[in-house]
Amino acid sequence: MKQVSGGVCAPKGFTAAGVHCGVRKNRTKRDLALIVSEEPCAAAAVYTQNLVKGAPLIVTRAHLENGFAQAIVCNSGNANTCNADGEQVAARMCEAVARETGLDPADVVVASTGVIGQPLDPAPIEAAMPALVAALSRDGSGDAAEAIMTTDVAKKEVAVAFEAGGRICTLGGVAKGSGMIHPNMATMLVFLTTDAAISPDMLRLALANDVKDSFNMISIDGDTSTNDMVAILANGLAGNPVIDAPGSDYAAFAEALACVTRRLCRAIAKDGEGAGRLLTCRVSGARSAADARTIAKAVICSSLVKTAMAGADANWGRVLCAVGYCGAAVDVNGVAVRFSSAAGTVAVCENGHGVPFSEETAKAVLSADEIDILLDLAAGDACAEAWGCDLTCEYVKINSDYRT
Repeated sequence: MKQVSGGVCAPKGFTAAGVHCGVRKNRTKRDLALIVSEEPCAAAAVYTQNLVKGAPLIVTRAHLENGFAQAIVCNSGNANTCNADGEQVAARMCEAVARETGLDPADVVVASTGVIGQPLDPAPIEAAMPALVAALSRDGSGDAAEAIMTTDVAKKEVAVAFEAGGRICTLGGVAKGSGMIHPNMATMLVFLTTDAAISPDMLRLALANDVKDSFNMISIDGDTSTNDMVAILANGLAGNPVIDAPGSDYAAFAEALACVTRRLCRAIAKDGEGAGRLLTCRVSGARSAADARTIAKAVICSSLVKTAMAGADANWGRVLCAVGYCGAAVDVNGVAVRFSSAAGTVAVCENGHGVPFSEETAKAVLSADEIDILLDLAAGDACAEAWGCDLTCEYVKINSDYRT
C-alpha cells in the first residue's frame, strides 16, 4: 500500500468540483461541492448519534437503504438543521444534481454543514448547479475539499493505492471538521471514494468497524454535531473480483480504509478551532479494546489535560485523573505515563506515582506542535489511540460570535 495524490478523484471514474454559490457571504470561499462517479456505486454511511439530526442525514439515510448511490453533494455555511422545510430543501439539492447529471435523485448523497437553525434557501444552490457540474474534473478533489470547510484552516484530503484480487485499487477521501467535533457514529463530514469492487453489505461492515477506532476516537471540544456523516462510494472500476465475504481481499480493503481514515482523523484534530498542538493519546496494556478506547478518549476529552498541553505544562496528574473517572476497569497503581514529541520523551509517572523528571526537558517536549500522551496500563494486551488538540483562548474567541 502506498499514498497517492488526488483525494477523492484518485480512484478511477470519480470527478469532483467546488464552487461559490452564495450560501456563504464571503464570495472568495467555495461553498458547494460535488463528487460524481461515472458508474453506479455500492454505498454506505454512518451518521451522528445526536438525537437532533440535520435534514440532509434523514434524506441520505433513505437514499442509501438499497445500498447504492452515484454522487455526493454538500454545501457549507448552513447546516440545514432544525428547519421545518429542511428535508424538502435537501431533496431539492438532490434533484438539482439529477437535472444536470441525468442521475436519479435517489442516487445522490446530500450533506450540509454550518450554522444550525437558520433557513437554507436552495435557490443559490440550484442556480449554481450547472456551473458546478461543468466544473467536474479529475483534478477537482481539492476544490471539493475546500468547499465543505467552515472554520477549518486546512484542506483535508488523502488517497492510497492497494492490491486486492490481483488488481491495483485506490481509496481516497476528503474531510471537514474543526469545531463541534466529538463524533459518536457516527461538525464532521467525511466523503470517501474507491474503485474497488465490494458488495454493499461488506462495505457497510468495513465502514462500521472502522469508525470505532477512527472517527469515534476524535474529540476537539466534546460537542457531538447534528450533521456528522461519513459516506463511502465504491464503483468497482479497478476490476478486482467483488469482495463479498471476509478474506484476504476484504482485509486489504479494510487496511486501506483504516490508513485513509486515520490520516484524516489526525488532520481533523490538528485543525481544531484555535488549536496549537495535535494531541495523540496512545493506550497500551489494557485488559480489553473497549477499556483502551474509553481511557484514550477520556484523556483526549479532558479540558484540564487540553489546557495543560496548551501551556506546555507536564501536569500528568490531570491525565491520571481522567483515567480514574472514565469508568474503565483499570488498576491505577499500575499506570505509567510518558509525554513524547519530536523533541524527545519524558517519563512522569510509574506505577501510578510521580517520578522525578526535568521540567526543562518536559517543557521542550510539550512545546512541539504534535504531542503523544503515552499510557501503559500493564494489565493486558489491548491498545487504542485517540486524537484531539489543545484548548486555547482562540477557541473561545472563534465560538463566542460564530453565528454573527
